[in-house]
Amino acid sequence: MFSSTHAASPDCPPKPDYSHGYVWPIYDTYQVFTSKADGSDLKQLTRAHGYNAESTITRDGKHIVFTSTRDGDLDIYTMNADGSNVKQLTNELGYDGGPFWSYDGKKIVYRAEHPKTPEAIADYKDLLSKGLIRPGNLEIWDMNADGSNKHQVTHNGAANFAPYWHPDGKRIVFASNMADPKNGRDFDLYLINEDGSGLERITYAPDFDAFPMFSSDGKRLVWASNRNGKAPHETNLFLADWSD
Repeated sequence: MFSSTHAASPDCPPKPDYSHGYVWPIYDTYQVFTSKADGSDLKQLTRAHGYNAESTITRDGKHIVFTSTRDGDLDIYTMNADGSNVKQLTNELGYDGGPFWSYDGKKIVYRAEHPKTPEAIADYKDLLSKGLIRPGNLEIWDMNADGSNKHQVTHNGAANFAPYWHPDGKRIVFASNMADPKNGRDFDLYLINEDGSGLERITYAPDFDAFPMFSSDGKRLVWASNRNGKAPHETNLFLADWSD
């Protein structure tokens, strides 16, 4: 399963306008697809106009969660594995994205930034109208699979993203630059309880550590890191044993 703009054009989309600062492009031609491992049997699951991306699937292969702008804002939706029965789970103004299912498929963890001040709201709406967002103080949230019981997990005002559930369904691993408030470029991995307690820092290497995922038995952790890179921004995968 993947998202792609190829149905709209075989060409790569234009680069975002960095005159607005560090921004992410939200291409309105992204759609969610599935295919077999060899690229055959390509199927388009979403057809609503807008950004349809950041999709993940439950371990039983029955349900998909994804981010979409189909209703004018960046919100989280679920659908069946064949693209049917689409349901909107979030409706708060701002970016809700990067969702992942818990191992039992009963909960969803995600990243969110909800502008509060008139200035922040105006900036968000203006950028979104241009197909852009400015990622800033992303916080980690979770909710039930039906969108109920939304709960903010982190409250540190940093850039927190790439959350993933521990197989026990009680803890969340994520990346954050909270230890680098001056430059905001040094990201490390952290573990936190679902209720926001028990924060624990996992990595201490300089530069970038992110996109962590646990193995099914919770005994291994894989993530992406700039450590040991031979060129600037070189990112490789790392695997480590996990011990509580």
